[in-house]
Amino acid sequence: MSDTTAVTEAEASEPVLDEAAEAGGEAASRPAESAAERIARLEREGDIAADYLEGLLDIADLDGDIDMDVEGDRASVSIVGGKLSHLVGAEGEVLDALQELTRLAVLRETGERSRLMLDIDGHRATRRSELTRIGTEAARTVAETGEPVKLAAMSPFERKVVHDAVAAAGLRSESEGEEPNRRVVVLPALSQSV
Repeated sequence: MSDTTAVTEAEASEPVLDEAAEAGGEAASRPAESAAERIARLEREGDIAADYLEGLLDIADLDGDIDMDVEGDRASVSIVGGKLSHLVGAEGEVLDALQELTRLAVLRETGERSRLMLDIDGHRATRRSELTRIGTEAARTVAETGEPVKLAAMSPFERKVVHDAVAAAGLRSESEGEEPNRRVVVLPALSQSV
């Protein structure tokens, strides 16, 4: 075996983390759990997050209702009502910071990193729709021209939504670059690129 293809036993035992794991998930290194255990764990994360966010709202003297849900493999917490747009910030920067603080609060209580998703005033839901449209339009352009399309730099959440939209359109995509300038590149289908 050549030196370039040799894999040490230690390297082979390391967990392989995908982009979702890089975005804050620990699913790749967590032992298998039943569906009921997973839901209970995610509901607990949501409860911890809700308590933390209620405390922040009280300190800031802001009104808002907190909704919790489990969506796929993550807890989802939304703050709705009141005048909350300043908690989103320009392009969601404040929302992203609050999400990270909330994830840290969950980590402090559980000892495990969380992939919890926070939405405020429907910002992420609206952004998800926009990103799905962007991904679908880019896929359409690539299908028509056969040429790759590079999109603007995006957060891990935004890239995931675009990757899903491109896959749903029957094309492929990949991320390139380094944070914070990591972007999605939409590629022609394998049969198109040959």
